Amino acid sequence: VNLRALTSWVGIARLCAVVLSCLTFSLVASTGRFGAPYGTWCMFTWCLCFIVTLLVLLLELLELYPLLPLSWDDFTSAFSMLAALMVFTSSVIFPATFISSPCSSSQCARQAVATTTSCLCFLAYAIEVSLTRAKPGDISSFLSTVPGLLKVFEAYVACLIFSLLDEYNGKPGLMWCVAVYSICFIFTLLIIIFTIGRCLTYIPCPLEKMLVGYNFLALLMYFTAIVLWPLYSFQGRSRPDPCGTNCPWNKHLGVTFLTIFNLIAYLVDLVYSTRMVF
Repeated sequence: VNLRALTSWVGIARLCAVVLSCLTFSLVASTGRFGAPYGTWCMFTWCLCFIVTLLVLLLELLELYPLLPLSWDDFTSAFSMLAALMVFTSSVIFPATFISSPCSSSQCARQAVATTTSCLCFLAYAIEVSLTRAKPGDISSFLSTVPGLLKVFEAYVACLIFSLLDEYNGKPGLMWCVAVYSICFIFTLLIIIFTIGRCLTYIPCPLEKMLVGYNFLALLMYFTAIVLWPLYSFQGRSRPDPCGTNCPWNKHLGVTFLTIFNLIAYLVDLVYSTRMVF
């Protein structure tokens, strides 16, 4: 038994994440209001983070993780980054969707407390990411470096973009943008999977130079998307009134901002990858 898995700073952060995620989905479940798609997503996030983080703690406590056919450091770094992003998104979506003003009932109070614990859970995962991030000169695991963490961020933002895509058929410019999101997402996801599965040695070209080339191409493709998406989405269209949650105009605006976020992420990724190589 490796008690350091629970007593180290990383272990303490994971314990806090387990307790807070469990408390969050328990409070939300007690209200009975999570049936909409956004509520289902939030419950899935908290439950997934609770289960996987608990398994990570148990495997490290019993020292069973070396038996798994994967890179453990890459897996834990990637999951902590993904969990931080998912919990952060849920901490924003849940109160915006389910908490109404004025908040006076006991049900609303439980929802407010659940939002608070969800924010604290995000903080616990953010601390874990900062504690496990590779220091300068440490090349033990790729996904714990800044370019590796950015790969997880880029893939997650692409998933958010896919969830907002609406009314793009029949417009060549928008269809090209969807192709850009899809191609970059697939290649980024393959890099993450190959890294965790220890399959990078089968790539017949130097990984570092391949990442620089891929990041440069992805940056160029996203640059075209940031020009074409708003041009074809908002040309000759004003924001309708009213424009609710499922309003296509709002979704297109969300895709525009997420495209900008990913463009910046690929730019930073390219800079860091270039520095690592040259």
